[in-house]
Formats: sequence, structure tokens, C-alpha cells
Amino acid sequence: MAFRASVLTLYPEMFPGHLGFSLAGKAMERGQWSLDAVQIRDFATDKHRSVDDTPAGGGAGMVLKPDVLARAIDSTSENDTRPRLLMSPRGRPLTQERVRALAAGDGVIIVCGRFEGVDQRVIEARGLEEVSIGDYVLSGGEPAALIVLDAIIRILPGVMGNDLSGLHESFEGGLLEHPHYTRPQEWEGREIPSVLTSGNHGAIEKWRREQAVQLTRERRPDLLEAARNEKNG
Repeated sequence: MAFRASVLTLYPEMFPGHLGFSLAGKAMERGQWSLDAVQIRDFATDKHRSVDDTPAGGGAGMVLKPDVLARAIDSTSENDTRPRLLMSPRGRPLTQERVRALAAGDGVIIVCGRFEGVDQRVIEARGLEEVSIGDYVLSGGEPAALIVLDAIIRILPGVMGNDLSGLHESFEGGLLEHPHYTRPQEWEGREIPSVLTSGNHGAIEKWRREQAVQLTRERRPDLLEAARNEKNG
């Protein structure tokens, strides 16, 4: 069964974006995954097609209305068990583990927030899982949704030319990825580490592991700490 992605947005023209190119684009052409971009504004009922209103209690900005968004969600997910994600800077950080869990399913529904946010009642009533791609704020959820889909689609079976490629990347196994090199052997006075051209596969794997641990310790010590806590727990 092909992976089905439905994105609820005020800017459906932003999709599929970069996902229409390269490996993801070819996979879409082959029918390995599909994308349906739903215009939230189509579910407004007033003559102005309003989708937002002022925040209760006052304050700056506007808030997406629960009734309009709920109708959009219901139209997409009736009798549908796909996870419902809401891209939000206050959501749980996206991890490679979560990406793999989503890729193992039959699809995903992603709601792209705009303005100051989404009415809390629709988040609760429609079981939206808030997901963040980082500790920063975007103008809308669309770029974040594209990132989430990119991470998922690339590891769907048969999308990458070599499925083993996904097993030796950053965050797989709790470590950042080791350095990479290719020909020429010497470039601007810098040489490929001799172990990588030794033909000793055991030594190569040992070197890569050591490099991955060192890079993770220097740049993301939190990953090592999390791995230790998980092991001790």
C-alpha cells in the first residue's frame, strides 16, 4: 500500500515543493507515495471565507478558528486512522525514531498552523499531535511539514537506491554520522585517512564508530547522555 500524506494548509500551492524532485519526486511518479494538499479556507462558511479571529483574552495576532479547521480535518480523515500531526514550535521535537514509526504506517495527516496558533479546543477534540522541528519560530507550518515528509519519504522501502544508506546516518543508533571522503586521494594537501583505503573492513568500521562517538561528544553530548540513561534505565 502506498504511503498517503494529506496536508491541511492555507497555501496548498507550496506543495509538493522540493518533494516533487529527485528521489521523492521519482517515488511519487512510481506511486510509492501520494500527497493531497487541502485548502483550509474551503471550509469557511461566511462570505469572506474567514479562517481566523482575535485571541480570547486579548493580545496580538490572530488564531485559527476551531470550527473551520475541524471541518477540514474531518473531510480528510473520516474513518481514517493515520496519525494527525500539528506543526508547532511548542510540540515534541521530531526524532529519527518518530520518523521511522511514521514511515512504517500507511500515511500521515499534517496540519499547518498560521498566525498566532490554533484554537486549543480543536487540538484536543481532533487528537492532534504537536510536533516541532526545532527551537525557533517559522511564519507557518508549511516548511516544517515539508521537512517532516522529506524525512519520512526518503526511508520508505525502495525510495533510496540502496536501503542500507539509511542505516549509517546521523541519529541512527543514537550517534552523529562519521566523516565521509572520496577521490581524489589528495586534495589541497589533505589526504583521505589511510585506514579508509586499507581494505581492512574491520578497521574501517572501528574507525567510523570512533569518529561518530567523537563527533557526537563534541557537538551533541545530549545524545550520548540520553543513550546512557536509556541503557541504565
